[in-house]
Amino acid sequence: MKSPADKPQNNAYEICSLCGRNCGTKRQTDQRGFCGESSELRIASASIHKGEEPPITGMGGSGTIFITGCTLRCSFCQNYQISHQGMGLIVSPVEFASICMELESQGAENINIVTGSHAVPAIVEGLKAARHRGLMIPALWNSSAYESVEAIEAASEHLAVYLPDLKTLDSEISARYFKAPDYPEVASRAILRMAELREIRFGPCRNNKKAEAEREGKAMINPDPELPEILESGVIVRHLVLPDRMDSTRKVIEWFARNLNGRALLSVMMQYTPVSAGPTPDGKDPHTEAPPSSRFVDEREYETVLGMLEDFDISDGFYQELVPSDDWLPDFERENPFSSELSIPIWHWKTGFIA
Repeated sequence: MKSPADKPQNNAYEICSLCGRNCGTKRQTDQRGFCGESSELRIASASIHKGEEPPITGMGGSGTIFITGCTLRCSFCQNYQISHQGMGLIVSPVEFASICMELESQGAENINIVTGSHAVPAIVEGLKAARHRGLMIPALWNSSAYESVEAIEAASEHLAVYLPDLKTLDSEISARYFKAPDYPEVASRAILRMAELREIRFGPCRNNKKAEAEREGKAMINPDPELPEILESGVIVRHLVLPDRMDSTRKVIEWFARNLNGRALLSVMMQYTPVSAGPTPDGKDPHTEAPPSSRFVDEREYETVLGMLEDFDISDGFYQELVPSDDWLPDFERENPFSSELSIPIWHWKTGFIA
């Protein structure tokens, strides 16, 4: 009897329609679509990440796996080394499963799959292999939301939490800065389907000693009432605020209030950083546009966004404090792409598992 890792990959790569481009590329051959990837899964980094939203980070950190390639070309992408320049190493479903198992053994609260929209079939095979080996923690889908509903449904039984971006609902902005004029339609449709698939449910962190004691029928002396919980099921919609684009942010917040308030959580991110992505491996600049701004979000814009949340009566979710800095930017050439305060490296495309 074959294990899940021995099964052939899904034939969705034969005529690819995984993302909104619906390019029909035959990725099981030598052809490459906009994402730049074949049917083989490539990974850049895996780590215990401590900088996600509280119910994602929990007490043990989130087990992030950064997938090489992307369905967008954001002109200010912080991860351009892997999304634009192709930094990463091919892994099999068995190797992917081993990475998941190591993240779990190091205390990760979940498996957080970052930018995997173009690699759904291979990721599903990897998750199947990991479950076959006993993986217990939930899997999260951390994406741009520029993906087909069919791709979301194909992976849904293997995913517990969705972390989609809703970058903009302005097609001019998405065409100019993301190279995807239809992003608003594709992303909003995908996010609504995610919310239909997963209702919000919280549970105890893996490292919650109070929960462990209760499971063993014991009581704790002076238990901490503020112990965090993790999101076991549901959707967190993320929106990155762009300087000088307050109308775009208002549209997103209004859309969320109208369609998802009470059904999902909203995470408003203030970390826009004026990054100019480097050239692709063939030496060509992937952009015709510079980043939308050369500055960080300012105090006036920050206060304006907080006022929007109040105007639309959105209280379930998160917003970042305003700390204009590029200190947190990753460098995927390093074994630990992030600072040691943010991340514990587990696997890297250059070295494999990190002792």
